[in-house]
Amino acid sequence: MPDIPPARAFKDWRSALPFWCSLLLIPVAYIAATKGGWWVALLPLSGWTMVSILDLAGGLEEENPDPATPERDLFWYRLITLIWLPLQFIVVFACLYHATHGGLSGTAEKIGLFFGLGVMSGAVGIVYAHELLHQKNRLERRMGDLLLAMVLYSHFRSEHLLVHHRYVATPRDPVSARYNEGFHRYFKRVLTRCPPSAFAAERQLLARRGLPFWHRRNPFWLYAALQLGFLALAFWIGGWEGLGLFLVQALSAVWQLELTNYIEHYGLTRRHLGEGRYEHVLPRHSWNAAHKVSNWFLINLQRHSDHHYKPDRRFPLLQTYSADEAPQLPHGYPAMAALAMIPPLWRRVMNPKVRAWRRQFYPDITDWTPYNKGTLPPPKGSS
Repeated sequence: MPDIPPARAFKDWRSALPFWCSLLLIPVAYIAATKGGWWVALLPLSGWTMVSILDLAGGLEEENPDPATPERDLFWYRLITLIWLPLQFIVVFACLYHATHGGLSGTAEKIGLFFGLGVMSGAVGIVYAHELLHQKNRLERRMGDLLLAMVLYSHFRSEHLLVHHRYVATPRDPVSARYNEGFHRYFKRVLTRCPPSAFAAERQLLARRGLPFWHRRNPFWLYAALQLGFLALAFWIGGWEGLGLFLVQALSAVWQLELTNYIEHYGLTRRHLGEGRYEHVLPRHSWNAAHKVSNWFLINLQRHSDHHYKPDRRFPLLQTYSADEAPQLPHGYPAMAALAMIPPLWRRVMNPKVRAWRRQFYPDITDWTPYNKGTLPPPKGSS
């Protein structure tokens, strides 16, 4: 096992600095908004292409930190997730005002800018929201809710915490992509299945407490209020045009999120033990990537197996696994996301890896058809 870095390294702000690279998108957004034209392509190019190129130069990071590091030593790491909410709020709504009050003239460049802002709020904002929602601190959870509401995807909190983590790699989890399922078909499926799935999970939770689904403790009331608040603000700032551009940003962010969800578990399934029972979640049920720069940019999201093992573990303490324990991607998530947009290329790269994974971990299973088609029984107790 690699040497564990000394605990004092976490207290030094310089050790956390690489994880602050997302802040570089703020001046990029400013340049794109003020210059317009082809400059609006800077945001998606920075979020995808530049990170992928730097991954090639940066190599892999396979050292594991000490998971027992106390939270008080992680201040400089946590701070980036706390300051992002006000920064994203300012950038999105300042750009909205700028675009709808004469700052940009062409419809194409306005849509291009807000598509790029959606890449930023999806690749950074939702990733940070994901980190915050898993914590016990109420303030952090509320900040996560606000980040999700800013992209009109608040139900992700319920779906992720109550469904995905419990039922990942089974037919009950809508965001576990099936073998040979192209992203575009997958995207349509999750957009239609995830909101009712999340609502059903909350209704089931309330029922266990003897409460009706319309009770005030149902977080969908909060989700609706926050999302309507952001929509109203967008309309107040820019009228119907502002509302339309805000929706472009939100859809772009959701698309970015679901690209990541697609990559994280593509083709990986838990063994069905019969009668709706499935094996426990193991490191083998998530795709991982040890690429250094994209892990800085995505605050270690690519150490995904350990996140499923310890969902509330702070991102700097997440552990990496060897190929003997967990499947590894050939590139970081940003490069794999670009590949996923071209299903034939994706299948050419990933389907052989899924088949190799099956031979490695489940050599006794000869018929994968019900796993591929998602026709196995839902897990016992699922709604």
